[in-house]
Order: sequence, then C-alpha cells, then structure tokens
Amino acid sequence: MNKLFKRLGIVPCDMRLYQTAFSHSSYVNENHLKADYERLEFLGDAVLELVTSDYLYRNKNFKEGDMTKIRASYVCENALAEYSRDLGLSDYIKVGHGEEADGGRYKKVIQADIFEALMGAIYLDLGFDIVKKVILSIVVPYIEDPNISFFKDYKSVLQEYVQTEQRGLVYELENEEGPSHNKTFTIVVRIDNIIYGRGSAPSKKEAEQEAAKNALDKLAKIE
Repeated sequence: MNKLFKRLGIVPCDMRLYQTAFSHSSYVNENHLKADYERLEFLGDAVLELVTSDYLYRNKNFKEGDMTKIRASYVCENALAEYSRDLGLSDYIKVGHGEEADGGRYKKVIQADIFEALMGAIYLDLGFDIVKKVILSIVVPYIEDPNISFFKDYKSVLQEYVQTEQRGLVYELENEEGPSHNKTFTIVVRIDNIIYGRGSAPSKKEAEQEAAKNALDKLAKIE
C-alpha cells in the first residue's frame, strides 16, 4: 500500500485500520476474521459529506438547496467509484473466492464502499485535518471541472414535480435477492399509491434513482 499512501500524501500509524478498510465481508467470512469494512464505510460516508459541505459553504455562494444537489453529485456512488478507480483501490481490495470469480473487486458498489472505508480509516488514524486535506485533493478538482457531472439526481427532480402537483410520493422495497455480499435490490416508486417506476441495482440508493428515472420517463410520455 506504500504507493497508495505516497499518492495520498499520508504516513499511516495504525495499519490494522487500512487492512480492515480493504476487507470485504466475503473475505472476512471465508477467513474467519473479526471485521469487514462496513463500519469504516459508515464513518467515511459521514466524513465525506461534512468535508464536501464545508467546502461548498466556504467557497460557493449557493443556496441551501443547490448546495445539497451539488454535494449529492460528488458523494454519490458513481462519483465515489470514480475516485476509487482513479486511485487504483481495486488492487488492494480483499474479496472472497466467489466474489473474486464474479468480478467483485471491480463492481461499482464495492469500489464506492472501499473509498468511503478508506476515508474512515484515515480519519480514525490521522485525524480530521489530514482526512480533510486528502478528500479535498481528490474531490475539488472534479467539483471545479465544469465538464464533469457524475449523475442526475432523478429523485430530486421527481420530488419537485410531485410537490408542484401536490401528489404523494413513496419508495418501497419490492424485492431483495442474492447473498449478503452481492445483493440486488428492486425498488418501486408510487405516486398517489400507483406504481409509476421500478428500478433494480446493487444498492437501495441506486435502485431508487433508477425507479425515479423510470417514473420520469413514463410521466414524460403521459404528458
């Protein structure tokens, strides 16, 4: 990992944190280890949102709603997976044999998770100031590049439409299948209790976006 640490400009203290950050549940289960990256991923997600929010507040004169949308664009799964690929994190991911055979180390959801877990590890190991510096060095160039946009927030667009029409909007989990390390979620979106869209993806958030996009496509045809 020395190459990665050099690129990030950090000198780790507790290597155990980084070993955990790169350990997928499938690897942990196969090798009877204590912890996978999920707790670090949870922490890293919060740190990423805080650092990105702080940067936007201090450097951009945007309204609250606009800052929320911009932040969502640069901490979404697509964005995190791109940061992960740019850093070559797939070289360090440890997955079980089944997951390896299924191309797990290159799956977008796992690459995104690993990036968050790594940020969580840096935060615990070296503190907020260091992880803030690392995150800003990675994320800010993307924010400042007008030609880069990771995804359109279909949920926000649909929410605005529904509010304008004063209609009810609900997302529901319709189906969940596959092993714990390789699940597929299917989400339906209801407007006034009628299913308007359906989406499937490796994460609930992404499935909701797909469902919202499907609903917007149908609404466009209706109107």
